[in-house]
Amino acid sequence: MPVPSDLSVTRDSTRRRARLSPWLALASALSVLTVALALSYWAWQPATLRIAVGPAGSDDQTLIAALAKAFDAKAGAIRLVPIETDGTLQSLNLLGTGKADLAVARGDLAMPAETNSVAILRRNFVVLWAPTGRKGAARSKVTEIASLSGRRIGVVGLGDANVDVLRVILAESGVNPQKVTITQFGTDRISEMTQDAALDAFMMVGALDDKVIASTIATTARLRGEPKFLSVDVSDAIAERHPLYESEEIPASAFATTPQRPDDKIDTIAVNQLIVAPASLSEDTVGAFTRELFAVRPSLAKDLPGASHIQKPDTDKDAALPAHPGAAAYIDGNERSFMDKYSDYIWGAVLLLSGLGSVAAWLRHYLRREERSLNALHRDRLLTAISSVREATSLDDLAAMQGAADEILRETLACHEDGAIEDGDLAAFGLVLAQFHQAIVDRRAVIAEAPAKPGGGALQPVPISTAAR
Repeated sequence: MPVPSDLSVTRDSTRRRARLSPWLALASALSVLTVALALSYWAWQPATLRIAVGPAGSDDQTLIAALAKAFDAKAGAIRLVPIETDGTLQSLNLLGTGKADLAVARGDLAMPAETNSVAILRRNFVVLWAPTGRKGAARSKVTEIASLSGRRIGVVGLGDANVDVLRVILAESGVNPQKVTITQFGTDRISEMTQDAALDAFMMVGALDDKVIASTIATTARLRGEPKFLSVDVSDAIAERHPLYESEEIPASAFATTPQRPDDKIDTIAVNQLIVAPASLSEDTVGAFTRELFAVRPSLAKDLPGASHIQKPDTDKDAALPAHPGAAAYIDGNERSFMDKYSDYIWGAVLLLSGLGSVAAWLRHYLRREERSLNALHRDRLLTAISSVREATSLDDLAAMQGAADEILRETLACHEDGAIEDGDLAAFGLVLAQFHQAIVDRRAVIAEAPAKPGGGALQPVPISTAAR
């Protein structure tokens, strides 16, 4: 007796599942891998900072170029791209218009709004001196700042910054700045300045190891006699009233040892040469830059002595030019941990992956809707086939139907393992299968006990295909 069509197993679903499951797994794995790679690329990609510095050939420009090369060699979290300018004013303008991320400028210049300090490149000292006159010539009457009233002073630097400093010094020292004639000279006219006999004193602003300052003082001594260094005795008062300036001392022999220039320490004021950044620049980025800066400073100072002047900015909240929060966090040891920085992104990634998992589960559930329908159909067929079992006429027929039922069982279990059907569906199928098996057992007993008809014929079969329908 042939196996009733009700128990025939459709193989298409098995083949379809075999094809779909690997592709679903591969798609899910690729989605997770893509997200992980994107996050890793974003997290570890070096940040590029544009820094405005000038003029060309200046100590600042040389130092920043060396820093950029050191950062590249270190292959750390920051890349530095110098933007050459014609001076600090243009550098600050680029910073204010967003065309630069960092800028090198003196701390006493007018900064764009919401500008913070990141690092001190060096301290610029105010150096004031007056020629005492060559041997046989009249001695200079300028021996202190108070005696500059009615005199002429040559100032190196064409901007307003140095002139403003001088006027502050004069005013705080009791000298009316209006009664002092100030003549400015560019760095290319220093020789002309030192030869101008009409000038009674000179002023320069720069680092103590600035060779240009030492050379200018030496030239003054050769042409117009040994210089008399003018002490800014009111340096503490100036620092108190003008927070952008600091009270400092020029140590003895700062500019020469033979003869000693100056012959004793001199009080003066200083102003910082800074790397500045807008407050809007990322704290993490500025913190990483500051960390890289102080990491490469020792090795850089071996070839470029000016790098040894790099210092940490004042992190006090009441500082005249506040430190950038990112730099302050590094200096004060308050940098955020990896989890502090990226916890939001990590949780976002978790949520994204969860969403992708939900989408994958829905897609898997959707693609397997035919398998669930087919499984329900198998269960109904198995339930209908119970009638065919009860009307079977031979043990061979029962064995064939049992084999077909076993094939349905294997298909159902495979669907359950793949998640195509739920536990409840499997339990319902189990009840039907149990009834089918019980019907098989009962019918076998009936066939075994039934006597053969006269003539040796077996029990007349009932058409199972008709019964199944």
